[in-house]
Amino acid sequence: MRLSALLAAGALTAATGVALSTTTASAATGGVTGYATQNGGTTGGAGGQTVRATTGTAIHQALCGRASSSTPITIQVEGTINHGNTTKVSGSSCNTAADKIELKQISNVTIVGVGSGAVFDQLGIHIREAGNIVIQNVTVRNVKKSGSPTSNGGDAIGMESDVRNVWVDHVTLEASGGESEGYDGLFDMKDNTQYVTLSYSVLRNSGRGGLIGSSESDRSNGYVTFHHNLYENIDSRAPLLRGGIAHMYNNHYKRLNDSGINSRAGARAKVDNNYFEDSKDVLGTFYTDEAGYWQVGGNVFDNVTWSSRSGDHNPAGPNPTSNTSVSIPYGFTLDGANCVPSVVAQTAGAGKGLKVSDGSCTPQSPDPTDPGPTDPGPTDPGEPTDPGPTDPPAGTNLSLGAGADGSSKASGTSYGNVIDGSTSTYWSPSGSTGAVSVKWGSATTVSKVNIRLASGSGTIGAYRLLNHDTGAVLASGSGAGTVGFSPVSLRKITLEITNASGTPRIAEFETYAS
Repeated sequence: MRLSALLAAGALTAATGVALSTTTASAATGGVTGYATQNGGTTGGAGGQTVRATTGTAIHQALCGRASSSTPITIQVEGTINHGNTTKVSGSSCNTAADKIELKQISNVTIVGVGSGAVFDQLGIHIREAGNIVIQNVTVRNVKKSGSPTSNGGDAIGMESDVRNVWVDHVTLEASGGESEGYDGLFDMKDNTQYVTLSYSVLRNSGRGGLIGSSESDRSNGYVTFHHNLYENIDSRAPLLRGGIAHMYNNHYKRLNDSGINSRAGARAKVDNNYFEDSKDVLGTFYTDEAGYWQVGGNVFDNVTWSSRSGDHNPAGPNPTSNTSVSIPYGFTLDGANCVPSVVAQTAGAGKGLKVSDGSCTPQSPDPTDPGPTDPGPTDPGEPTDPGPTDPPAGTNLSLGAGADGSSKASGTSYGNVIDGSTSTYWSPSGSTGAVSVKWGSATTVSKVNIRLASGSGTIGAYRLLNHDTGAVLASGSGAGTVGFSPVSLRKITLEITNASGTPRIAEFETYAS
């Protein structure tokens, strides 16, 4: 293996974990894309309870504490998850194990990294007989199948046995070598896994990027989209595709050492506007005499070398041409291939603020007005709905003297009216839903918000408070009044109204440190 051991295993160990219930919240930030939008779509834990976890045991406790194996839940993860803090937890709504994060025989779950970040260190995520799963903004590193400790068969994220509708987004998957060093695949799908999207993610320093199908006879997998991902310093399987259909667009492939996209055993790959760099045999059918197929267009091959065709080694180059056609059932917008390295560098991986591309070659922050794959869920009748002014929390209203912007405004209203200290002026969206933000020139710690409605306001049916810097959901609810959350340092906080009766009139969007 010609791999650089660029990533050392982390030494941090989180000794304890928490699983604290909060209000109903959305599953993830941004909109699901690709094949995960099909077959009914992928919403994860949208509309369910949100808990916070800092250990693997707490993640399992959250799964096992649900009313049923399909009760929606969002698990916000922060800190280092490893063997030392991950134990098996039992319950009627879960089927967990001590040596991996086990999402087995369950559905409607989101796992999302928050705060200072979530790292799964030498501990893989296993999805089996499960559906409607979202994994976002986490790092999984150095998962081994041999040596010590072992986890998940050596796969960073592995899916098998009748898995449906998985969206993995803005994650970083890393190893420190190949099979001889104890590692296997970074992103594997087998035994009837379908409708999966891997987006805005980094896969690096591994012998095997991932596979779709465990053998030439395992052809029940497919309908997988890979877009805006970085594959770097990978020997092969970027990915290996046996049977089924995959769509690869706007990915940056850098230093594929032996081979790249390996379409075989009747598979069909649509390969659009990717950038291949400093690599070898980036597309073809390799290590088998059972051919696969591809449709290519708009790709850039920068310092790519091609081997001669011989026996079971059939590269598509040096001038790749299409030998099949693939119909894609979902909409997508392509960035120009020449700007893919720049766009992917700014968007792909955990901790990048969940930035995305809109096809303009300019990364964008998530749109706070687009709930994407989420559902605001049922409103909580316990939340205050009185549209009149409420008593503010103690302390200084940090919104006074700050700036404001938003998604839209009704005629005669202004974003600035929510930070002027007067309840006689207000902002309204141009319809019943919209977003308004308070922003500061430097990071400011906020832990409480008070929403004041003006006279004649419609009722807020559901809202979310977002850390606009990262896209993380801080809190959610309905009506007006005060809501608190864990202190967070940010430059911009957004009130996103996702459901309302009538047109809301936000007189003041007050923010407080405590």
